Amino acid sequence: MKYFFASRTNRLLSSPLRDIREMSGKEYFISLAEELPAEELFPFQLLEEAALSVFSSGPSALQYGEPAGYAPLREWLNNDWNVRKGIRTVSDQILLTTGTQQAIDLVMRLLLEPGDSVLVEHPTSPGCLEVLEMQGAAIVPVLGDQDGILPDLLEQHMQQVRPKLLFAAPSFSNPTGILWSMERREAVLDLCSRYGVLLVEDDSYGELHFDGLEPSAFYRKYPSLFALDTADQGGHVLHIGSFSKTVAPALRTGWAAGHPALIQAMTSVKRIADGQSSPMNQRLLYQLLAQSPFRWSDHLSMLNKEYKIRLKLMLELLKRPGWKGCSYHIPQGGMYLWVQLPEGLNSEALLKAALVKGVSFLPGTLCSTGTLDQRYIRLNFSHPGRDELLLGMNLISEAISEFTARS
Repeated sequence: MKYFFASRTNRLLSSPLRDIREMSGKEYFISLAEELPAEELFPFQLLEEAALSVFSSGPSALQYGEPAGYAPLREWLNNDWNVRKGIRTVSDQILLTTGTQQAIDLVMRLLLEPGDSVLVEHPTSPGCLEVLEMQGAAIVPVLGDQDGILPDLLEQHMQQVRPKLLFAAPSFSNPTGILWSMERREAVLDLCSRYGVLLVEDDSYGELHFDGLEPSAFYRKYPSLFALDTADQGGHVLHIGSFSKTVAPALRTGWAAGHPALIQAMTSVKRIADGQSSPMNQRLLYQLLAQSPFRWSDHLSMLNKEYKIRLKLMLELLKRPGWKGCSYHIPQGGMYLWVQLPEGLNSEALLKAALVKGVSFLPGTLCSTGTLDQRYIRLNFSHPGRDELLLGMNLISEAISEFTARS
């Protein structure tokens, strides 16, 4: 039978990500493309013990749970955010989701009609773009610099297109790794408040910072927009994130935090989407965080030290002759390095050559709506071990050298 798929699925079904993911499952293939943390750093043994503890509590652990998510875990988030981030919430302001991606999907389903305008930080997360395209949104990219989105351009867009919302990641955005300044955070939040635009703040990478600051000091210097949102009793920011990058992706546990009315409506949409996220996984995660020898702050510190080392290694490899002519901004955190290739190179063509060599990266074109220079690539420094990182970077540089020689 011939199937006629909706036109909004075109990008999704033709994405190079499909080829990358198929190749990534093969032995001896090195992926610098995907949004993966380092599995050797997962707290595997403690998770195993937490799982045994949850199962030993009895059959009720396997029963349906609340659509909003496991209440003790939501309360743990309340307390953790209050102590470390200066975010004050109550449980009915938090919805537990199946990762950050579902949080994005739920709010877009709730708010958007086909053709509605949505502002997005440019470049932005490929996953966000896929969700917006599936909802039929009119995506409007907003340019920024190393301090974040440019307020003057943002206000122009707000006046011209009357957007429903703005999607941004102020702390180590995917793919650029940019960390917004305090001044820029306040300016963008002020514009969203004045124009009545919901700001969806993706904080998936906010815990991964390499400056050595204690969490409380870091969040005083770079507070969440959700924490800053106090005008008119808040409600201008939806704060989303997950444990995928910090504990383990397979737990598929994320959150959306915002005004109770918005969270209640998103919970209703979630009932239709999947009823609820896995209560078992949420109980397991709570057991790990609150009832085991696991120390959250020590774990984050360990991740940040190791990822900082891997980033430093990648930066050293970029100094080699094969990467001559490339330019990049050194991030202070996150999982990615955003690299501009030399003049004359095309990231998607280079990817095909790299795949043949057994290595991948993410073409920057997947992080935009077609308005981005085709020379950008995103490199993941968190997932590959140090030996893999060395080999993978060398293989990509070989592909670059071959292209450069031909041109």
